[in-house]
Amino acid sequence: MTGSSTQGIKTVLHPVSDLAAAKEVYTALLGVPPQADEPYYVGFDVAGQHIGLVPGGGGQGMTSPVAYWHVPDIEAKLAELTAAGATVKEPARDVGGGRLVATVTDPDGNVLGLLQDR
Repeated sequence: MTGSSTQGIKTVLHPVSDLAAAKEVYTALLGVPPQADEPYYVGFDVAGQHIGLVPGGGGQGMTSPVAYWHVPDIEAKLAELTAAGATVKEPARDVGGGRLVATVTDPDGNVLGLLQDR
């Protein structure tokens, strides 16, 4: 173990088929309007968590929600996870503003997200 810690799950992305309909449901659930509202992504910030809606699963082809563990060093955590038996699904990439995301699968195929803010 390298000792690279996590800051917990703070981001959960949900693939949606109808962004407008999903936005209404999540606005009602969370009690706040979205802070990011684009045709390709709607995001809510509530109680220290970010809930995102991704139409059609986006370029990642998401088929179910993905929880993102916030980490201080995404490359170190990727190395630690692959050494422990995880498989890289999507390598680290910048999604804007210096935010890096990556996904791995555990031995059972569950998708785990990693997120690093610079």
